[in-house]
Amino acid sequence: MIESFLASWDLFHNAYLAGWGIALLLSLLGVWVVARDQIFIGAAVAQASTFGVAVALWLAGLSGGLAFLETHPGRSFAAILFGLLATLLTARGGGEGRESHEAITGWVFLVSGAGATLILARSPHGLEEIKRLLTSSLIGAGPADVWQFAVFSALAVAAAAALRRPLLLYAIDPEMAGAVGMRIRRWGIGVALVLGVSIGLAIHVAGTLYTFGCLVLPALVARSLAREVGQMLWLAPLVGVSASVVGFVLANEYDFPPAQVTVVLLCAALTGGWAYRRWRG
Repeated sequence: MIESFLASWDLFHNAYLAGWGIALLLSLLGVWVVARDQIFIGAAVAQASTFGVAVALWLAGLSGGLAFLETHPGRSFAAILFGLLATLLTARGGGEGRESHEAITGWVFLVSGAGATLILARSPHGLEEIKRLLTSSLIGAGPADVWQFAVFSALAVAAAAALRRPLLLYAIDPEMAGAVGMRIRRWGIGVALVLGVSIGLAIHVAGTLYTFGCLVLPALVARSLAREVGQMLWLAPLVGVSASVVGFVLANEYDFPPAQVTVVLLCAALTGGWAYRRWRG
């Protein structure tokens, strides 16, 4: 099995490395999402990023002057832009006189999902691209994607180490964080921006299923196993990267799509984590 995987390295190493970088980056960011109990935000932002790609393809089809939007950088830009808009929009919910986070998040998810299909209903090529994003495929990853997620992952790890205490305080108890002098609004916007950019980048490379799975499942597994939130910061990335490595090896051996195998492994790990937590009491 290992020999077969190593034999495929020359052909698929960019997909493997990009997938592992995405797993590391998103599983670390997912700790904040899970700690705030805002798991569905990940799905909504991922769907909004997919909608951004659909809008880019639609605009490129309308005008030859916008052909840039049909290129890899153009679609990535659109995915990031719509991901940022979605995170900022959902971050504004929950205040006095405003709609709840859940209501805004649900609206973003549904309008993005329906809109992506409707605006490309008469574009077979566009619908095929959206289908690829929804079903998740890492095959198209290139060297630029590998370096991109390597840099982002390194920055995320460094930020988590340097800002560990304020990040955890903001995630667990934002009211206390405000009471001790943290500027909650700025922290919220900052985290939303990082989340939107990361999900937008990951969507175009790995698709919705793998992106959302790597964002929430490792952190949920870590929460089932850890005794405090601080432990989740190292446990979630460990779970995410380990599952993606094993998933890619198994997918290569049995000729399955790697994203789906990885997500199934993470779901199995979460089931085991829930069982362990119930046993632990």
